[in-house]
Amino acid sequence: MDLIEQAAKRLEELRRSGVDVPPESSPPAGADKPIERLQQTAAQTADTSPASVLPVSRLIELNMTTLAAHGIITPEAGRSQLADEMRIIKRPLLNNAEGKGAAPIRDANLIMITSAVPEEGKTTIAANLAMSIAMELDHTVLLVDADVARPNLPNVFGFGHQKGLLDLLLDPTLDPSEVLLRTNIEKLSILPSGTPHPRATELLASDAMNQRLADLASRYSDRIIIFDSPPLLVTTESRALAAHMGQVVIVVRAESTRHSELKHALATIEACPVKMMVLNQATGSLDGHGYGYGYGYGYGYGYGYRQSGTPPLKRGEARP
Repeated sequence: MDLIEQAAKRLEELRRSGVDVPPESSPPAGADKPIERLQQTAAQTADTSPASVLPVSRLIELNMTTLAAHGIITPEAGRSQLADEMRIIKRPLLNNAEGKGAAPIRDANLIMITSAVPEEGKTTIAANLAMSIAMELDHTVLLVDADVARPNLPNVFGFGHQKGLLDLLLDPTLDPSEVLLRTNIEKLSILPSGTPHPRATELLASDAMNQRLADLASRYSDRIIIFDSPPLLVTTESRALAAHMGQVVIVVRAESTRHSELKHALATIEACPVKMMVLNQATGSLDGHGYGYGYGYGYGYGYGYRQSGTPPLKRGEARP
């Protein structure tokens, strides 16, 4: 398409959007040639086009003291044991997202944080992982509250319940900028869960979800998207969401999560290309440093239910 055709197409778009475009018979002063006339008219009207007036995300001020009270790392806190642990956990995830892993992974910048059952600490891990990635020099991060049944991020970050993910899926005309929350941490944005809906599972499994994820993931080439998801064995929303993810992190609470529960949870997301596990609230250490978090690669197989005779996983334990 040559320059004249491009300019003509732009003018037609402006006319359709209701912008008052001067007729071709009344060229702007000094524009003697058709191409100059088209380019000058398009430039004069571009700034007044409704399409050029984009919504701006709302800015929220995160209270660093409150975040620290919730066990969340902050940029101003300096180096800490928890911050070092998050660096260990995020590095393989970022390597995969950057295509530096053992094999290419589709949608590797879409990372879901979940657990087998409630009270494993997945929201804390998701929030800390997002904060840690926000401190990277080469990445921005979007933290999505995908626990649509019991959203926890508002409690952690101190914002009220409002429009978010589910509203984007219900309303194709809603721009993500209208519901995204910018924060006073430069590289961190948050997408709330949105207005509760009785068919949340179907919405998360829909084509609209595919389209929204493609848009959110591709708007910025350096963006990592972290999803705080419901537990896998409690709701069906997390299983629907997992189908869209490139990487899934399962939080396992030491001395609490049963091996049968973990096997069952892994079986529900068997098709996901990458599954990792984070051992949370452990009292010992795999490396002797006393860290409260550990991580490792886990691949699910089999299918099991909770049995009273099946003891919980212990630090460093692996069973067939």
